[in-house]
Amino acid sequence: MKILLLGRDGQLGTDLNEILLCELVPQGVELSSYGFEDLDISNFERLQEVINDEKPDLIINAAAYTAVDKAESEPELVALVNAEAPAVMAKAAAAVNAGIIHYSTDYVFDGSASRPYTEEDQTSPESVYGRTKLDGENAVLTNCNNALVLRTSWVYSMHGQNFLRTMLRLAAERDELKVVGDQVGSPTTTRALADATLKLVQYFILNGEFSDPVSGVYHMTCGGQASWCDFARAIIAASEYSDTRVLDITTADYPTAAKRPAYSVLSNNKLYDTFGIRLPDWETALDQCMQKID
Repeated sequence: MKILLLGRDGQLGTDLNEILLCELVPQGVELSSYGFEDLDISNFERLQEVINDEKPDLIINAAAYTAVDKAESEPELVALVNAEAPAVMAKAAAAVNAGIIHYSTDYVFDGSASRPYTEEDQTSPESVYGRTKLDGENAVLTNCNNALVLRTSWVYSMHGQNFLRTMLRLAAERDELKVVGDQVGSPTTTRALADATLKLVQYFILNGEFSDPVSGVYHMTCGGQASWCDFARAIIAASEYSDTRVLDITTADYPTAAKRPAYSVLSNNKLYDTFGIRLPDWETALDQCMQKID
């Protein structure tokens, strides 16, 4: 069994690489992992070459363009990474009979719902990032029948640049933080995602495929919901900066280049019903993450 991990140096890729090395490599699974310096997935010729040379049984694609606001000013580059590269990847995977695990986002929805989105709900992204990620989903599923697309949300970790690290940095500098309170989602740690992905990989090893009726789109987030302000307050309360005030503001008070969904909580029922996998509640995952910050 051979796994090819792409995006090794990103937030999610870092945890995926660690858990696959610790849990599967000792059992005889071969792991080849590539970071951006090893492989820019927008170099399609090189991407195809790597897949053809490695001939993996399973590709895990954790590489993506995730700068949501910056994406509005460079849509062609975003499309290369988030939509066109996954299409090339899926075609190459099918050619070598490999399966794919590919990650997507809650931003494929417009945020107009009032209950958790299911995989069957109509998508309607309102940002360049969301549109290109949806295009990437469709490209993967169209070009490879042996594929899982995992939509997640509000991803953060104890390393890299993310909302958690930003809040801690600002709390060290200021007595008061103003954070948007009218956008609601499910904060999700990369460790929780990596742990759940490991179970999917183990399913693949056992069954040899993700083909019908298992293949398709799944939602994979931590449980529960919070606004960005709720999330920030929980971070600050668990930190050494617990005296810092966190004030609730509106989206209109904090304009951004990209429009974000007001409500993007995802239902994880399909993931549980199919694989028996459920991620921890976001508060529990945050507590675990805060204990590991470097």
